[in-house]
Amino acid sequence: MSAPAEEGGQRPVLPFSDLDAEGEGLPEGHYRLRLYVAGQSPKSLAAIANLNKLCEAHLPGCHSVEVVDLVKHPELAAADQVLAVPVLVRRLPPPIKRVIGTLADVEKVLVGLELRPEPS
Repeated sequence: MSAPAEEGGQRPVLPFSDLDAEGEGLPEGHYRLRLYVAGQSPKSLAAIANLNKLCEAHLPGCHSVEVVDLVKHPELAAADQVLAVPVLVRRLPPPIKRVIGTLADVEKVLVGLELRPEPS
């Protein structure tokens, strides 16, 4: 199930604030991701686009994504101890994982989120 593309061809990310904080009721193997950005900066826009591509390719139908704009809601940075942006936080499944940057290096993101094992 894909959301319709917004102006500019970008698919919107969907909030999960209405879902239970512990993920109860979510199917096993569901990933809850939160991307912290700073306004409409080039790095923020790149991170959003890269996250959309990554989710479509590697987590189809088994993810929820929320984008938090720290320019509009700086008080939310404390919830996930955000020190740099953009940063992607995997909230579920535990443990919490973080990946900092534009998410352009797909392999590093997949390893960072533990979707793929580290190369030996």
